[in-house]
This record gives sequence, structure tokens and C-alpha cells, in this order.
Amino acid sequence: MQKNQHSPQFIEQALSKVRTRGSRTLESVATELNMPLGTLKSWLKRSRSVGAGLAHAPTLPGDTPAAQWSPVQRLLALNESHALVGPALHAWCREKGLFEHQLIQWRDAFCASTPPAAASAAEQRLANTALRELQGRHDQLEREMRRKDRALAEAAALLILQKKFQALVLKSQGEDI
Repeated sequence: MQKNQHSPQFIEQALSKVRTRGSRTLESVATELNMPLGTLKSWLKRSRSVGAGLAHAPTLPGDTPAAQWSPVQRLLALNESHALVGPALHAWCREKGLFEHQLIQWRDAFCASTPPAAASAAEQRLANTALRELQGRHDQLEREMRRKDRALAEAAALLILQKKFQALVLKSQGEDI
């Protein structure tokens, strides 16, 4: 007997159907998916055991407005509602306190290939001002460092000349004696 190999995506969709089946039985969901009831039960049992290991797994909040949901909770809502269409999706949205357009916005934001929106114009101006100030301070410090380098070089040259002068004076005094 040939054993069917199901993709992880199919398994996840089947489990999603089981979780959102409402008053339907597992057997009716298995029949709809054209698969053995035992396989579906084993997948469900395995997913529950894996879920039990995740004590900190995110859940959908029931009392928080959807606009305040975290990105993780939004992604979880997208995952749960992915396979639902039509009346099933509307019923799920009513149950969770969502609107279909919110799911569409979240999906589009999640799937967008552009990076997250840049800072606001005011924040950008502040950042540019701070950058200009730092560049000005850097230029000032560079000028000060060059000035001090020149002063140090001049002091070193004067010390050398002073030593040479003293050596010449001592040499000339030694010849005079």
C-alpha cells in the first residue's frame, strides 16, 4: 500500500480547517479533504503536543482592539485566516473582532518588499541637523589638532636649535680656553 506524503503547507491548512470547523465533526473535515480520519487525528495530536511545548506561544487577544495588536498577533491572525474564504472568513472575523480589510492591510504590509517606512519628516530634519552639528564639531577638532601638531613641531625644532646652540657655545668656549 502506497503511503501519501503531504506537504507541510497542506498539513497546516488541514489543521487550520480542523481548528475553524465550528460544529462540524473531524470525520466530515477528513471526508472533505479526502483523507483518512486517523491521519487527521494524528496530525492534530502532534500539533497539540508541539503547541503544549510552546508555553509562550502568542494568542489572539479577545479584548484588545485590532489596531493595537502586536505584529506577532497580526501574523498569527493572517495564518489562521489564510485558508478561509467567503462566509467562513466573515464568521471568523466576527469572532475575533476584525474586519476583512484589516487582514488585507496586514497581509499587504507583511508581504511588501519595501523596507519599513522611514522616519517622519520632522525626525529626519532633526537627524540632519544633528549630523551637521557633529560634522562641524569634527571639522573644528581637526583644525585644532593640526594647529597643535604644528605648535608641537615648532617646539621640538626650537629645542633642537637650542641644544645645537648650547653645543656650539660650549665648543667655542673650549677652544678659547
